Amino acid sequence: MKKYIALIWLFSLLLPDITNAQTKEEIIVAKAAEKLRLAMISGDQKELESIIAKKLSYGHSGGYVEDKKEFVEKLVSKKSDFVGISIDDQVISVTRKTAIVRHILSAETNDNNKPGRVKLKVMLVFIKINGHWKLAARQAVKPI
Repeated sequence: MKKYIALIWLFSLLLPDITNAQTKEEIIVAKAAEKLRLAMISGDQKELESIIAKKLSYGHSGGYVEDKKEFVEKLVSKKSDFVGISIDDQVISVTRKTAIVRHILSAETNDNNKPGRVKLKVMLVFIKINGHWKLAARQAVKPI
């Protein structure tokens, strides 16, 4: 009986690690999301364009929606300038060639040389194109 109790106790300790395990595709999508985060900070046009789908729909918490050209242009020109971005509570769900990434984004900004801070709940939609995960859509909302 003590052996069974010990096994149950051991299993309960391991259960959180088992339930938080990521699939191979979820890990690859997480890497794509990280590549996007770094490209948004650097403002490197080539890096940004390499991770974004042609028909991007990038929704801001204020209701404004940008296409790929507008999104990249604002970051490259520093009209939208992320000094630093941290991501918390990220959850990834993959179904075939579509991945949904949800997280909390906290960032220091310097838009048009005006320092600021932002905290948003974000949903990213990645699609798999020619074997690579590309950002197809993003929507942000302000936390309540």
